[in-house]
Order: sequence, then C-alpha cells, then structure tokens
Amino acid sequence: MKSKILVVDDVMSNLYTLMAVLEDDYELETATDGFKALELAAADDQPELIILDIIMPDMDGYEVCRRLKADENTKNIPVIFVTAEDSEDNEELGFSLGAVDYITKPIRPAVVKARVKTHLALKQYSDNLYTMAMQDSLTGLYNRHYLFGEEKRILSRVNRNAENLTIIMADIDHFKSINDTYGHKTGDDVLKAVANVFQENTRGGDIAARIGGEEFVILLDNCNKEKAASKAELFRAEIEKLEPNGIKVSSSFGVAILEEKQSSFDNILKIADDALYRAKEDGRNRVVVE
Repeated sequence: MKSKILVVDDVMSNLYTLMAVLEDDYELETATDGFKALELAAADDQPELIILDIIMPDMDGYEVCRRLKADENTKNIPVIFVTAEDSEDNEELGFSLGAVDYITKPIRPAVVKARVKTHLALKQYSDNLYTMAMQDSLTGLYNRHYLFGEEKRILSRVNRNAENLTIIMADIDHFKSINDTYGHKTGDDVLKAVANVFQENTRGGDIAARIGGEEFVILLDNCNKEKAASKAELFRAEIEKLEPNGIKVSSSFGVAILEEKQSSFDNILKIADDALYRAKEDGRNRVVVE
C-alpha cells in the first residue's frame, strides 16, 4: 500500500510540479489553503507526511504547522516546508514549530524524492518503536499506557464527530486458580487465547487492550449500547468455547457507553468496571450492561 502524502500550496503550478514528482510512488491529497489542510490532516484516514508551502493567504504555513502540532490528533504527522525564502531565520522558525525539513524552490525532483523517502522511513521507524512501547508483549494487544495515552485523542474524536464510544471491560473468571493449579505457563496460554478472541472479533477502529493481569478493555468505535451488548455476548460465547491446554475458560463482561460531549474517560471506565463487578457477583460468565 502506498504511503499517503498531503501536498499544500495555493499556487496551482507549484502543486502540479510536486504532484508530478511524487504521484508514481505515493497516494496524494492536495489542499490550496491552510484551513483545508487542517481538515484533511485531522481526517480518520490521515496523511503520513505533509508537504506545506509557507507563503499562503489567510493562514500561512507557519500557522498551519503551529495548529497541527498543538492538536493531539495531528501532532505526530511530519511536516516538510516548501519555500522560496532561503534564510536561517525562516528555517529556525520552521524547526522551532516542529517541521522536520525544508525544501527550497525551485523544486529539484531528486531532492524532493530523497527527503520524502527519508522522513517516511523515519516515521515508520518511530511508529514501530511507539507500537512496541504501547503493546502488551504477551498477548499482542495494546497495553494500559497506550489506552490512557489515547484518552485525549479518543474524546476529541468522539466530540468532534458527535459519535458514541462503547467501553467493554472483561475479566477471565477464576484466573488465579488457573495459575495456581496449572502454572503460569498455562496461564499465559489462556491469556493469549482470550486475547486472540478480541483481536479476531474487533474492527479496525476498535481498540483492545490488556490493562492488568487478566483484565481487558475493548473500545468499540461509534457503536451503540445494543450492538455493544451483542458484541460482548459474542466475546463471552467464543471464550467459553476455548479449551487452551484442555482447560475450560469463561469471562465476565461489563458494558458502558461514552456519549457525545461526555468528557470524563475515567468516569465511563468506572461505570463499565461496576457493571463487570456485578457480572461477577451474579455468578460470572455473563454480560452486564450499565
């Protein structure tokens, strides 16, 4: 799959020149003003790199970059400035705002290709390191650090798009007994089998995370309470079918919904956790919807 690049310039001849250089190797989006650039950068299908002209009417490239870097949703997209102004002061300002490189006009195709390739490779390397740091090494799911690090971005998207976000909390029933009876190696196999159920039954926009020993959180993107309850019941039924190392396994689930304009992520987690506690109190291996 080709990397997506957003090219921003208010002069069409400059835009066409950059597109001609890059169109064979990358998927391109274009914008002719800063406001459209910000809109495209914040879309769900974000560009992996932005090539940004500095001199534009209404909002110049410096202001666009400043806003990109101030937004949790776009701050990690690398920005390469394109400018006819070749001075140290301009470069210093651009780098201070968070740009990763400068390309000066007139455009030299070989230079553009080389710098774009370099910064996409650096971003991929950085993304890989971030994934390793935010991934649970045993199950391959996201970890607690990732989940709570994404809190602001999740709330921003839910509020911006007037969406709902449903949270499912899950706990493997009697997991301590499994560890005590069969050993931690078998316990690890159980955790991996349960995590695989979550991985195979979630969509691209969903987040499944292991937040504790046998505790999991699943965020279902733009999903109402009824569909989330059905999804949790699917998880429960699939886990009940598991027999890792010949052991019968079950899990309990609590479901809660983060509604539009609700600002407390901790509060909705607490509601889901209370529902999970009720599921365990009522006999385990069941779903409780708050």
